[in-house]
Amino acid sequence: MEMHQVRYFLAVAQLLNFTRAAEECNVTQPSLTRAIKQLEAELGGDLFRRERPAAQLTELGQRMLPLLKQCYDAAAGARSLASSFKNGEIGALRIALTHSIDLALLIPHLNEIRRQFNRLELRFLRGTSREVGELLKKGEAELGIAAEIDEAWDRLDIWPLFTENFELVMGEGHRLAGRNSVDLDDLRSEQLLSRTFCEHARRISASLREHGIEHGHEVSNERDLIELVEADMGVAMVPHTSPVPERLTRAAVAGLDARRTVNLYGVAGRQRTAVGNAVMRMLRGADWREIAG
Repeated sequence: MEMHQVRYFLAVAQLLNFTRAAEECNVTQPSLTRAIKQLEAELGGDLFRRERPAAQLTELGQRMLPLLKQCYDAAAGARSLASSFKNGEIGALRIALTHSIDLALLIPHLNEIRRQFNRLELRFLRGTSREVGELLKKGEAELGIAAEIDEAWDRLDIWPLFTENFELVMGEGHRLAGRNSVDLDDLRSEQLLSRTFCEHARRISASLREHGIEHGHEVSNERDLIELVEADMGVAMVPHTSPVPERLTRAAVAGLDARRTVNLYGVAGRQRTAVGNAVMRMLRGADWREIAG
């Protein structure tokens, strides 16, 4: 079944006249008639009763009309969408982030990208560092952002964006609140909350254990972590760019080397969309110093 056959059928069904339908489709009447006969042969029956002065839809034609119209509209919509993508009118991007990356970091850049396209279609995917690597590998994500990807794949392009420190977060009524810096000895009696969703959770836990400090509760998402800190159920080590409510306070931990580098990931040799290229260039060229503290 060819789309021009469907188009000719729909024209005749609307005008109920082969001659006028041929004029509407800008083809000769023999060409239109031949195409409809081929369509009827494929469908196994007549679609029209050739009567004068007007053609009439057969029972088969009436039943096929809504289906063929839906088919033609879908094909026309696909062509229009493809043309819009080709001309840069629509930009689409699938971007994968690990659970520990705050989406707010991208908002200013995405707002800037949005001005470059009449329509921007974004799909945000979340996962562990390994899952982000798999999404990139399978082509389900075009770009990835993570502090570290647990995927040894030689086709991964890696562009460091910024490096930031981890800080201690606690409630405003906590005994350590109000300090710019706390010592490791201050943490020995504290209930530390472990951000198990963070790529660096094990590394930070190991570093704290070297100083005789053990983590307490394990937490699998940022929202639960914040609620536990607000309830004074413990304190937590979080990256500088992680958002926390104003009623919580932050402090550096002297003597603890806890940092992470946030990277942008792509796949070498894989063709990128226009919006993917634009986002990649914008993120790589951004000045992250103020954000990263």
